[in-house]
Amino acid sequence: MSPAWLIAGPTAAGKTALAIAAAQGLDGEIINADSMQIYDGLHLITARPSAEEMAQIPHHLFGVADPAERWSVGRWSEAALALIEDVRARGRMPILVGGTGLYFNALTVGLAPVPEIGEAARARAAALEAEGGLDALRAEAFVIDPVAAERIQGADRQRLLRIIEVGYETGRKLSDFQQETHPLLPEGSWRGLVIEPEREALYARINARFDRMMEQGAMEEVQAFAERELDPELPAMKALGVPPLLAYLRGETGMDVAVELAKRDSRRYAKRQLTWFRNQTANWPRITSLDAGEAREALSALLADGEN
Repeated sequence: MSPAWLIAGPTAAGKTALAIAAAQGLDGEIINADSMQIYDGLHLITARPSAEEMAQIPHHLFGVADPAERWSVGRWSEAALALIEDVRARGRMPILVGGTGLYFNALTVGLAPVPEIGEAARARAAALEAEGGLDALRAEAFVIDPVAAERIQGADRQRLLRIIEVGYETGRKLSDFQQETHPLLPEGSWRGLVIEPEREALYARINARFDRMMEQGAMEEVQAFAERELDPELPAMKALGVPPLLAYLRGETGMDVAVELAKRDSRRYAKRQLTWFRNQTANWPRITSLDAGEAREALSALLADGEN
């Protein structure tokens, strides 16, 4: 059995083009590993592959969930594993691509057997954040689970909330659950690579891409999304670019400010992704060029090495 390929990297790094190139070279099919591209209705703003790109190669798990849903890592993992098996059963190569580090960790390190978080625990954690902000989250996380909290670098709000919600829901430490994990993909059944470009070049690409999104109709896409009046705490409501554009639609800020905030949030997210992959996937090979031709050459070398 040939190993599946896992292609990870920050937003705007060129993952889609490389995944398509890999699929064409390996007779593969692409499985989404991006937590926002799962949701329907936000095609442009989440940078999902275009219709032309998806017509070249079979794509899976893109736009399959209603934004009113809340997909967990566990739910994605279950769907991804079933697809990996299905793709392999048809004699083709599974190629998982995305920027959600926790998805790749679930496959290669393991998924902690944490129960689903109930609304009471979620609301309690949200109230704590509303009252004291990030500092309150950090302090509470260190009280509940100092081991897990110590691993978090910078202002990683989502991971701090995760520690707190698990503690509120179960009375146990997230780090205790994590010690009970086992990889979902067996050793030797996968190979990984990370696209890790130079930061300033990536930031410039992020800014230019968001301008293109706006030209192509991202504002209209978010406006149609806003008309559904969904719970603001749903994951899809926090997709990059959505909160600032929603603030503009509510009359809380100007368009220029909303666009700059969206670009800033995307750059900050990319920085966190780069740090995460550097820490969590240090032994995965890297592709560092944002030039499409150079990146494809590096990919070809890695794929050829993987066949040996």
